[in-house]
Amino acid sequence: MTTVHDSTFEYLKPSDEQMELMAGVRQLYSEFAQELSSLLPDGPDKTYVMRKLRDCAMWSNVTITRNADGSPRA
Repeated sequence: MTTVHDSTFEYLKPSDEQMELMAGVRQLYSEFAQELSSLLPDGPDKTYVMRKLRDCAMWSNVTITRNADGSPRA
């Protein structure tokens, strides 16, 4: 059975250091997305790629703020 931390599904305010890291990661994803958008032909597959990239960007924030069990990262 997998257990998760009690706060896993609650809002976790990032620290100032984490916010700075998140901003840098968002910038990198944004640049990558722009480059991909200019290279890939339009269509459903491109849409899928861009949505998955967005998912990765969001999960990166979780990685920055939480440990694997959902507990806040110090």
